[in-house]
Amino acid sequence: MQIKTQTTWRIAGYQPAINPHWRQKLLTMGMLPGSLIEVIRVAPLGNPVQIRTRRVSLAVRHSDLASLLLEEVVS
Repeated sequence: MQIKTQTTWRIAGYQPAINPHWRQKLLTMGMLPGSLIEVIRVAPLGNPVQIRTRRVSLAVRHSDLASLLLEEVVS
């Protein structure tokens, strides 16, 4: 999956192999299935990725985003 800046994604769910503690932390931060995340910027080498949800702005690793099932929202 290619993550680019200024794109919006909908969280469709979580990968089956996700760590339950990490999943709970994501849920606490507002990354619920069905919610939107916006990619603000990506570091030159791909890590970290700054994203914004309706509650928080986060910098996460690309591998952590891979634990989410994302669908690109086309404007």
